[in-house]
Amino acid sequence: MNEDAAEACLARYAARPDRTRGRRHPEPPPAMRTEYQRDRDRIVHSNAFRRLVYKTQVFVNHEGDLYRTRITHSLEVAQIARTIARALRLNETLTEAICLAHDLGHTPFGHAGQDALNQCMRAYGGFEHNLQSLRVVDELEERYAEFPGLNLTFECREGILKHCSPANARLLGDVGARFLRREQPGMEAQLANVADEIAYNSHDVDDGVRAGLVTVEELCSVTAFARQHQAVTAQHPGLPERRLMHEITRRMINHVVTDLVRNTTECLVDANPQSIDAVRACPTTLVGASGDVQAEQLELKRFLRERVYRHYRVTRMTTKARLVVQQLFEAFMSDLSLLPTEHCEAARRTETQAGEPGRARVVADYIAGMTDRYALLEHRRLFEPGERT
Repeated sequence: MNEDAAEACLARYAARPDRTRGRRHPEPPPAMRTEYQRDRDRIVHSNAFRRLVYKTQVFVNHEGDLYRTRITHSLEVAQIARTIARALRLNETLTEAICLAHDLGHTPFGHAGQDALNQCMRAYGGFEHNLQSLRVVDELEERYAEFPGLNLTFECREGILKHCSPANARLLGDVGARFLRREQPGMEAQLANVADEIAYNSHDVDDGVRAGLVTVEELCSVTAFARQHQAVTAQHPGLPERRLMHEITRRMINHVVTDLVRNTTECLVDANPQSIDAVRACPTTLVGASGDVQAEQLELKRFLRERVYRHYRVTRMTTKARLVVQQLFEAFMSDLSLLPTEHCEAARRTETQAGEPGRARVVADYIAGMTDRYALLEHRRLFEPGERT
């Protein structure tokens, strides 16, 4: 199905590129693609997107070539979300763009890096990767002569900003207003958020087994896994573990996706929204799985938290990651001349305008933009004698 045919099949509550709320900086409409295609293409060509290949999902990149990274995770989220978007007659291209951009502001070393940088920034407004993703696409990418950032559409920016405090929302203009009015985002934004959870729940199971942190037998204590394990082993007895895990993982995803489409369709029938603005006015989100499946996913998430994310091997990595981020932040804050020239100049300029919080924000931007391996390299340059600068 081409883009024109896909647009013709959209539901009345889907986002339509010809009805976008527009961009922060007005531009002529694209000649050979839709507004949301332009968003997606700009995201894929951005520096921040390329850096995701060396940013941690759960396991630091150098620990193995086959573990998920932020870029493979983002691609998997987009694939899951596009399938659901087509089933619900939502805008696939916008959905894909949001999914590909949702982690652009993530720090090196996954959530450990984010937590460490947030602690460092606590006195200066804090750090949150959703806000940083929006900051990347609004301000930090440097690709176009006419404007900073990527100048994405409102609908794409709305999806990137999944949550936001009232204090931050007041500073963000149109895209922050829904948090103050307690409105919902559009269906595509809701879907991207749910697809993110589906992807990391299922794929962290696969990576956890690959890494030897948990066994197939231990996972059989989890309802969502045990159901598919029983079905696969009954149909394919004696399957090697690697093929067994792939089969179980894909069936787990399919089970949640099928339930989510069915449950969301029922919610849409009940709510009967006639437009994307009617979706935004609903008291709750409309995209979601049934209560039973949500309970199973919560059980899986708890298992992963206890048995994978808190495993001593992961904890050792996250402890080191926090130390690296903290020491980098303290070093750069105490001496801006340690920063590369362009970042040093930006920090001094911003400090003149906004004081020490401005200085800290530029330091945080620099650290958040690092890949895992670059952060480790910068740390060695600063703290290990004999390392080349």
